Amino acid sequence: MVGQQRKIRMIALDLDNTTLRTDKSLAPRTKAALEESIRQGVKVVVSTGRAFLSLPKDILAIDGLEYVINSNGACITRLHDGEKIMTSYLGGDRVDAVAAILKEYDYPVETFSDGKAFTDQKVYNDLKENGSSFRTTAYVLWSRTPVPDIWDHLEATKSRIENISVTIPDPAEKEAVRKRLSAIDGLTITSSVTFNIEIEGPNTSKATALQFLLDRAGISREALMACGDSPNDIEMIRLAGLGVAVGNAEPEVRAAADYVTDTNDRDGVAKAIERFVLKRY
Repeated sequence: MVGQQRKIRMIALDLDNTTLRTDKSLAPRTKAALEESIRQGVKVVVSTGRAFLSLPKDILAIDGLEYVINSNGACITRLHDGEKIMTSYLGGDRVDAVAAILKEYDYPVETFSDGKAFTDQKVYNDLKENGSSFRTTAYVLWSRTPVPDIWDHLEATKSRIENISVTIPDPAEKEAVRKRLSAIDGLTITSSVTFNIEIEGPNTSKATALQFLLDRAGISREALMACGDSPNDIEMIRLAGLGVAVGNAEPEVRAAADYVTDTNDRDGVAKAIERFVLKRY
C-alpha cells in the first residue's frame, strides 16, 4: 500500500486550502497530529506562498515548529531566532521587465518583500468598500500592507523582491499575460489560486527550498511527505517520497500525488499524518 512501509522524517505543508480549513483556521485534530509527529522526531516545515508576516498565529503556535518556507520558496526562516537562512530574490532586472508588462494592464498587483505583502492603497480601499466575489476580503485586508503607489514601492524594494502577484479573474486574459511573462528569461511562474499569477526568480520554488532543508538535516527526499492543493505545490509533491494532495486539490495536483487524502475541511492533512507518519491505521 502507498507509503505504508516508508519512514517519514520530514513533513512539508502548504497552508491555505491544505493544512488550514477554508475559514483559515487550523483544526485541533491537525494541530495535535503535527505536534505528536514533532514529539516523535519528525521535522515539520510550513511551505507556503504567504509572506512571513502573513502567517496565522495558530501555525506559529505549533510546539516544536522549526522552519517556515515563505513566498513559494523565496525565503526560509528559522523560527527560534527569526534568521533568514536562505533567500532567493527575483532580481532587479527581472523586476523591471515584469513591471514593464504589468503596467500595461489594470490588474491589481501585489509585491512581497521584507516578510510583508504590499498592495496599492486604491486597491486596498476598493476591496474594503466593495469586497470581492473571488477573494477572501477579510484575509486580504489583514495580510496586505497598503502603500500609496505600488510601482513606486516596487522600485524602492526591487533588490529584495520575493514575489510579484497579479490578480486576473478572466482565464483567457490570465493565460495571455502568463504567455508574455514567460518570454522573460529566468522567471518562475506559478499560481496558488485560479485567478492569480505569481512571479519569482529562476531558482525559486517550494521544492528547491525543501531540498535545501533536506540537505541541511541529512534527510533523503524519500523520507519527505509533502501535502498541497495548488499548482505551486506540484514540484514539492513530486520531490517528496510521499506526495499527498488534499481532496479539494486541483486536478493536476491530484494527478501528481502518490496519495489523495480527504479535503482540507475534513481534516485531510491530519488523516494523512495519522496514516503514514503516526501509523494509526
